[in-house]
Amino acid sequence: MRTVIKSLATANPPKKVTQEHVYQVLSSQYAFEDEEKRMYEKILLDGPIKTRHFGLDYDEQILLQDQDHLIERFLKYGRLTAAKAARKALTRAGLRAEHVGCLIVNTCTGYLCPGLSSYLVEDLALDGSVKVVDIAGMGCGAAIPNLECASKMIPLDNRVVLSVAVEICSATIVMGPDPDLVVSNCLFADGASAAVVARSSGNNSKDLVRLLDFESLVLPKERESLRYRSVQGRLRNTLAKKVPVVAARSVKEVTNKLLARNRLDKDQITFWAVHPGGSLVLEKIQAELQLPAGALDFSYQILREYGNMSSPSVMFVLERILKKARPKRNQKCLLLSFGAGFTAFAALAEF
Repeated sequence: MRTVIKSLATANPPKKVTQEHVYQVLSSQYAFEDEEKRMYEKILLDGPIKTRHFGLDYDEQILLQDQDHLIERFLKYGRLTAAKAARKALTRAGLRAEHVGCLIVNTCTGYLCPGLSSYLVEDLALDGSVKVVDIAGMGCGAAIPNLECASKMIPLDNRVVLSVAVEICSATIVMGPDPDLVVSNCLFADGASAAVVARSSGNNSKDLVRLLDFESLVLPKERESLRYRSVQGRLRNTLAKKVPVVAARSVKEVTNKLLARNRLDKDQITFWAVHPGGSLVLEKIQAELQLPAGALDFSYQILREYGNMSSPSVMFVLERILKKARPKRNQKCLLLSFGAGFTAFAALAEF
């Protein structure tokens, strides 16, 4: 059964800050070790990311480390940001709350029971009979398996699935001199995406994207290279130096499988929506896939303007392609993401 994305929207918490401002706040509130300070200066002041969004009431709140407080902040801003993206997506599709038959929410940056789906049902005034699914623990790659799940859960009636990816990465910041902590604190940001997924009704020019096929890869042997660990009750990111290499090889494998199964050559893919996990990650992926210059420009743009928002990032890239490139009918796009586990995901789409 072919499915389509009828609309797509993104959202961020209202606080937008420059990397220079982040450095000023951190250095004024925290005593850096010498090497730690050098790394922060290099990444924040001279790195490729220029601005990020954070779910904060005030700047210094980003350094509060009490886990109860972090979960409260995750709930507040995860809920607000996801609902904002979802409302925009429904409006763009010309739909109302009663048209939603299923809600799927993925996140990895805070644990709630019940999950965010319960709060979004309330905030969006969805019917109590709506099917809900909360996906947790899949990290940066989760938006694509969310879409695949949505494609298989479309109700038999005319209702649609709302596919929501939301992360408040700032609620997982841990201060410390370890290089992976410094890199994480300079890289990750907050955001949400929402896609309205429906059954294809044929050649409908109002459909944004046709979802053709999916592929995935799980590498448990690489689990420790990219994951969250629980340290004194808090989520502590683990980010190994080899992540760019593992990501590039994993992305290449899912890409090759998906293209081979659909009897496509790489040059038949017009657009590449790749998760902007970092500038080095994008460089390695471009080299591994032997993509032409400029193929990942939209991913670089999102990284520069938003940082790495974890799971919704790839949907920000897709939205940017739709807005700026204005794809032509039947042009193909490959969505690629990767995350904790180590996992990699691909979705073949057509405009």
